[in-house]
Amino acid sequence: MVATISRYQFTVHEYTRMRASGIFGENQRVELIDGEVRTMSPIGPLHIAIVNRLNRLLSRQVGDAAIVSVQNAIQLDDYSEPQPDIVLLAPRADFYADALTRPDDVLLLVEVADSSLAYDRDEKLPRYAAAGIPVVWIIDVAGRCVEQHANPRGSHYRTREIASEGSLQLAAIAAMQIDLAQIFG
Repeated sequence: MVATISRYQFTVHEYTRMRASGIFGENQRVELIDGEVRTMSPIGPLHIAIVNRLNRLLSRQVGDAAIVSVQNAIQLDDYSEPQPDIVLLAPRADFYADALTRPDDVLLLVEVADSSLAYDRDEKLPRYAAAGIPVVWIIDVAGRCVEQHANPRGSHYRTREIASEGSLQLAAIAAMQIDLAQIFG
């Protein structure tokens, strides 16, 4: 007789309760993907600097047209709650105090890939597409470029552009234009 091993998938609700009860340390970097609690890559000084630069640049560019959310969770479905580096959210009077951000709230999602490029592309990007996140930027720190993924269909994005110079724009916010040189410093 062969034993069948199955995995238990945690829901976002269960994961929230585990975090609240202190199962994970306050500084422990974890996220929920497909019901599995996954350890996130550590972040180094360059990663932090790029996130800080983007926070400043995006905040200046979008003004009241969006909310800049830094390293906060998004509930993609009942089993996934990743923590992207930056998300531009549709404005809401409560600043999302009443519930976690959902895919319909997202205008732009940004992952800064220092040591996590393969994970961001292969694991997270398909889930963002499946959830309907309209635009994802993956910032390849080592390659000093930005991959812009747009037009989700199923678990893929139909459009992929790579920029290593010039500027990036976001159609959802007409005036927004980010110079790549400012991202990488």
